[in-house]
Amino acid sequence: MSEFLLIRHGQASFGADDYDKLSELGWQQARWLGEYLAGSDQHFDAILTGKLRRHRETAQGICQGLGIAAQGLCEHSGLNEFDFHSVVAAYLRQHPDQTPTDTSDARPFFRVLKKSMQAWREGELDAAKVPESWAQFEQRVGAALQHIRHNHQGQRLLVVSSGGAIAMAMKHVLGYGDDMVMNINMQVINSSLSRFVFSERAIRLASFNNTPHLEARQHAITYS
Repeated sequence: MSEFLLIRHGQASFGADDYDKLSELGWQQARWLGEYLAGSDQHFDAILTGKLRRHRETAQGICQGLGIAAQGLCEHSGLNEFDFHSVVAAYLRQHPDQTPTDTSDARPFFRVLKKSMQAWREGELDAAKVPESWAQFEQRVGAALQHIRHNHQGQRLLVVSSGGAIAMAMKHVLGYGDDMVMNINMQVINSSLSRFVFSERAIRLASFNNTPHLEARQHAITYS
């Protein structure tokens, strides 16, 4: 059977100068996930990640937990997150009154992020200020899924990506609307795993947003 586990990266460094690296907790989430996979005797033919640092570090942490070398990791840019920093910045240029004042609290930022995504989807942002359109984002995530279908038949893959890209991948698989992409994006837990089975013709969702490695560690559940 062909299948892949789609993992959201571990907690990144929200509020730091470089968001695109795992926090200490993010590394631990990845290692715990690897230990869970090892304990349930799960093996993978390949590991595929986006090209972001937090994707690679999550894969490395999972490999540490699995007790295997993090060698031969493959990358696909279609698994990259959309540039939410640029999307939010473009939105706030048009709506400066909505700029969050408390940078230590992620909740106001995520409220603005949702509004920014909606404006981006509806083409209301200055196209020169964002690196890709909503349609281009959707197309490249679809290209990553096609790559998996066409190049990994008969294999079991571990795939590491980001919340927005995972939500968009779910749109391709389930056929829901753009509003659901934005809602699902906010629900994907760091280091969660979703399971998909696939053939050359189709991909089917088997389970979504599971965190068995965090069941006894509720304090370690994060969304950034």
